[in-house]
Amino acid sequence: MEIEIRKIQERDNEKLAGIIRKTLKEFKADKPGTVYYDESTDRLSELFQADKSVYYVALLDGELAGGAGIFPTEGLPANTVELVKMYLKPEARGLGLGKTLILKCIETALENGYSRIYLETMAELGKAVQTYVHLGFEQLAEPMGSSGHHSCEIWMLKELD
Repeated sequence: MEIEIRKIQERDNEKLAGIIRKTLKEFKADKPGTVYYDESTDRLSELFQADKSVYYVALLDGELAGGAGIFPTEGLPANTVELVKMYLKPEARGLGLGKTLILKCIETALENGYSRIYLETMAELGKAVQTYVHLGFEQLAEPMGSSGHHSCEIWMLKELD
């Protein structure tokens, strides 16, 4: 099995939007106030042209398997970036790909001068929450920033060294 991690390209948009929406549907998390309904989900390569943002895709034997990125979400403190849109196809889960993507995002956040990384998620995505905890993210009592994802009820933060 060959794994490749690279930055998103325009040709990834449609397939990646499908992976994100199918995953949310699979976990019954396809509700308003999530990326399921974000218009930007269909054009992620454009969204991640923003300064100090990046989106990495994972390829499994040359096939797009998912991705994760960092984005300077509006309303976050200057030293904080958000881990966003971390999704994998079912056959790509359990291989350590999620952890690899998150660690790549953390490395890039540090390179971009961030000292904290924030995320929002839902209880329906319990396996992902376990991964975040394992990687040192701690749960917060309330959200940070203005993501617009009011259906996310779990907010987490990691101090970067």
